[in-house]
Amino acid sequence: MAGEINRHFKPYVPKKGEQYMNEKQLAHFREILEAWKQDLQIDIERTVHTMQDEATSFADPNDRASQESDIALELRNRDRERKLVKKIDQTLALIAAGEYGYCESCGIEIGLKRLEARPTASQCIDCKTLDELRERQVAR
Repeated sequence: MAGEINRHFKPYVPKKGEQYMNEKQLAHFREILEAWKQDLQIDIERTVHTMQDEATSFADPNDRASQESDIALELRNRDRERKLVKKIDQTLALIAAGEYGYCESCGIEIGLKRLEARPTASQCIDCKTLDELRERQVAR
């Protein structure tokens, strides 16, 4: 989804000597995040209305099972989107606090390219990679 939203926005190209996470950069990412959040909320509302409209009772058990499976899948997707909206809100709060763009683990700059790819990123690529490695080791 981030890729879909980012297609509507040109990547931010910093000028030579430009300070990291200046007002222009913060405004750029705020705009991306707010547009993404709005699109997600529209999808969530559309799903609710669609599910209310399509609430049908099928006589055939196979049709009913298929509908229930579709609804379950749709609800899982909307739950993921709801969590993403929460993450976007947290990221917007970081922008408002002037803390956006810095790794929550080590404090270094996350980087514009990484933030363009994943505007809700809260860790630099090195810290994120280490976390993923730890998760895989614990899962074994």
